[in-house]
Amino acid sequence: MQTRIAGPDDVDAVTTTIALAFRDDPVWGPALTAADGGTDHLEAFWRFFVAGAVPHGSVFLQDGPDGEAATVAVWLPPGVPELSDDQEHEVDALMADALPPERFDAYQRLWTLFEESHPDDPPHMYLSLLATHPAHRGRGIGQRLLADTLARFDAEGTPTYLESTNPGNDHRYERAGFRPVGGFLSVLDGAVVTTMWRDPRPV
Repeated sequence: MQTRIAGPDDVDAVTTTIALAFRDDPVWGPALTAADGGTDHLEAFWRFFVAGAVPHGSVFLQDGPDGEAATVAVWLPPGVPELSDDQEHEVDALMADALPPERFDAYQRLWTLFEESHPDDPPHMYLSLLATHPAHRGRGIGQRLLADTLARFDAEGTPTYLESTNPGNDHRYERAGFRPVGGFLSVLDGAVVTTMWRDPRPV
């Protein structure tokens, strides 16, 4: 599979892969699922983050044989917010409608923890989302996509940062050169979020 940069026509496929991959995530699963177990709003939620990153030319994917996005990496350049002010208001409205008040409050507090943990300096690429379509799991393609993108940033001498919301993935990030630098506990279920940093490797 070849790595390529996603364009506007790829937003739907990238969004679907992320929604499927993060549905059972230890942090995002409980935080985003409605009180009645409903998940109909998840694609609309993740679409904001994909659409917000695509214009920066920093969403990468590998195509599956049936038109699906087999694996995707949503990166953001230094100093670029995940969402515009308008997108942030729309996301909040979506989640306020999907979640009861106490769950929505927990969701907002979770975002505050992410924001407070994110370093300002030095300038870095931020890995917002890395996901593999369930039909393609277990083949290592997510790791290969990560390696492809990191090689680009190494060539530019740019450090990288991420938050791991699944401890089962921490060793994969460490194998790629990331090191834990901090973390926090998710609001609803106390799931561990590990913040990780990677200095660029010499080319």
